[in-house]
Amino acid sequence: MHDSIFTKIIKGDIPSHKIYEDDKTLAFMDIHPVNEGHVLVIPKTQVEFVWELPGDDYSALMTTVQKIMRRQKEVLGCPYVSMRTIGVDVPHAHVHLIPFTSVSDLNNAPDMSADPDHATLATIAEKLRFS
Repeated sequence: MHDSIFTKIIKGDIPSHKIYEDDKTLAFMDIHPVNEGHVLVIPKTQVEFVWELPGDDYSALMTTVQKIMRRQKEVLGCPYVSMRTIGVDVPHAHVHLIPFTSVSDLNNAPDMSADPDHATLATIAEKLRFS
């Protein structure tokens, strides 16, 4: 199996705006966010689908997801965070955490061909980052 783009981020081969990392998981800003504060949480074990993770890796992933969602609500002041496990764009298990205020906010479609706004992503990552 070739390294996914997420495995390359874990290895440091590709830069990212990290906000959290432990021995089993990594959380970083989505470069094409649906809404401000959109975070991806990934296991460090590369499997294609979340349900393929060994139990301890799955538990670690969901513990990190919960931690990040609480942080997003606290720091960004959003009333809700959507959790999505779409799993078709990158063959590496991942969870999208998207802050929102109303359901219509979830209909935003980012321009996937646009260059990422790294300055804004870095600013939001700094606010969300765990020290």
